[in-house]
Amino acid sequence: MPKVLISDKMDPKAAQIFRERGVEVDEITGKTPDELAAIIGEYDGLAIRSSTKVTKAILDAAPRLKVVGRAGIGVDNVDIPAASAKGVVVMNTPFGNSITTAEHAIALMFALARQLPEADASTQAGKWEKNRFMGVELTSKTLGLIGAGNIGSIVADRARGLKMKVIAYDPFLTPERAIEMGVEKVTIDELLARADFITLHTPLTDQTRNILSAENLARTKPGVRIINCARGGLIDEAALKAGLESGHIAGAALDVFVTEPATDSPLFGAPNFVSTPHLGASTSEAQVNVAIQVAEQMADYLVSGGVTNALNVPSLSAEEAPKLKPYMALAEKLGSLVGQLAHGALSGISIEVEGAAAELNQKPITSAVLAGLMRVHSDTVNMVNAPFLAKERGLDVREVRHDREGDYHTLVRVTVKTEAGDRSVAGTLFGNAAPRLVELFGIKVEADLAGYMLYVVNEDAPGFIGRLGSLLGEEDVNIGTFHLGRRNTGGEAVLLLSVDEAVTPELIEKVRGLAGVKTVRGLSF
Repeated sequence: MPKVLISDKMDPKAAQIFRERGVEVDEITGKTPDELAAIIGEYDGLAIRSSTKVTKAILDAAPRLKVVGRAGIGVDNVDIPAASAKGVVVMNTPFGNSITTAEHAIALMFALARQLPEADASTQAGKWEKNRFMGVELTSKTLGLIGAGNIGSIVADRARGLKMKVIAYDPFLTPERAIEMGVEKVTIDELLARADFITLHTPLTDQTRNILSAENLARTKPGVRIINCARGGLIDEAALKAGLESGHIAGAALDVFVTEPATDSPLFGAPNFVSTPHLGASTSEAQVNVAIQVAEQMADYLVSGGVTNALNVPSLSAEEAPKLKPYMALAEKLGSLVGQLAHGALSGISIEVEGAAAELNQKPITSAVLAGLMRVHSDTVNMVNAPFLAKERGLDVREVRHDREGDYHTLVRVTVKTEAGDRSVAGTLFGNAAPRLVELFGIKVEADLAGYMLYVVNEDAPGFIGRLGSLLGEEDVNIGTFHLGRRNTGGEAVLLLSVDEAVTPELIEKVRGLAGVKTVRGLSF
């Protein structure tokens, strides 16, 4: 009989579900890391919330461990690479807190609109400052959603019930899904200019970090009110404080901060600022939901092998896995590449396979492409939930299988539809194992996809490579590999360079300043 340890306080229904499913369970909470390491070797599964830290040391002490289940979304307290190396599946429950978080965002919006915290403090202090607190109505105001996924769509539904006009910015939101949600799909520039209230519902990634930067906050509508119940780091907190003090921003409400616990935030004391201590998921219903979900998911895996919301394991049968593994690695890298390069709203994606790839189960390949693509914008996406997230956003996904024989014994091509047109990348397997890029936006190239890379599109002219090399040398950037492709002589050329460290924004700006450069981006795999 499988045995599970619940190491953090969790609703009793979790233990009940484990027992009903034929899983032995112990509830032992509050252990130190050393105490946990001393007992974890007895268990096949570990159910946690945010307190338990699943480190490499804990995993090394757990030879029987097969699955770690996080009752909630964030898995910052789990060493996922170490778990993957040990063959331990890591699961979370990304949708259990959705309604609770959405309602908290609506509550903070009301608090801002009517200055409820300040009015309460003033009244309880014995004052009666009726004329001091002049609020605004939500009715007929424009709410701008940054992120229109699961939580964002719930906020939109509630806001429409309040007779607000809802506009939304989300690269994966299609026009059809926007109509279904009853929102207007807009660019980030339009949202900043039009929204009376802005609420964020996107994960923290390289693309979303400081999405409300000082520059973007300055472009917001005067008198805007901003709510963040998603992740700290989406807003430049210093710029937000400056906007509140200048009066350009009429109010802000944050449930999340760059540094947590936020015991000494520079925002504290700013005018018209409301804060809560990361309460987005803090309702009794949400705690029950995530406990039930994590128990059901872990029990399914331990008893029958079913995998749901796994962050490091695709849904595969034992027979398919060895053949598909290198193809999935290639597919994920191609998805990640096109996701990092094809900026703007995406409306559709096509995954084509030919040669040896056409003889395999295409579903895992598609899931791997979607995971790579959407991981650029979401830190909870994986090969299991990527198809669901794509469908939720109305992304049109097409699978195409070709019987033809091409230039390569096997080929995977990924094409995304964007506002700027179709963008396509293609790759093959070198030696039936190593992923290799062979085409990039219509230009033939031969490149490995690994580590950190610098992507440059430039005019094909003598001397450019020398100028670029000199610049990188001056910046102490070491080049690992160098790949060049071009459409025709004197036309457009593409450079892909692998480098030893992440490409910084400062380096990108310096490369962009070289004569002939059209596009430059930093990539990571």
